[in-house]
Amino acid sequence: MKNRIFYPGDYPKSVDMALLILRLAAGAFMLTHGAGKFSKLFGDEPILFADPLGLGANLSLALTVFSEVLCSLFIIFGWATRLSAIPLLITMAVAAFVVHAGDGFGKQELPAMYAVVYLFIAVAGAGKISIDHWLYQKQTAMQKKEGPVMVPA
Repeated sequence: MKNRIFYPGDYPKSVDMALLILRLAAGAFMLTHGAGKFSKLFGDEPILFADPLGLGANLSLALTVFSEVLCSLFIIFGWATRLSAIPLLITMAVAAFVVHAGDGFGKQELPAMYAVVYLFIAVAGAGKISIDHWLYQKQTAMQKKEGPVMVPA
């Protein structure tokens, strides 16, 4: 299971390049959304933020900053990519279908599109141009050195 987390996928070079471009674009674009929220979270002003799940405005903002800033950076670098895509997928689904539920499709479209992108990244993985690939290779090499694990009957 641990190997699957960092498994980058076994794709042709063109797909690895496409995954890199997708990760860089989705991560960088999402960082532009998270930067303002990051400033709001650590600023001096009182926090006024949507609380769609009843967790409190502070926690809702902190979770959003975690996903939009930290997880976006992880996706850009291709580190723990599959896991990092999950909070972003959840954040975008909540934005599209809870926060903007009554605002019409025009307001739901962008977060829904991001949600689809992060679902794709979570399923496909980072590709070979990533830290995940390097870690996966390292783990696989160590397992080959150690040999098969013997389980007593």
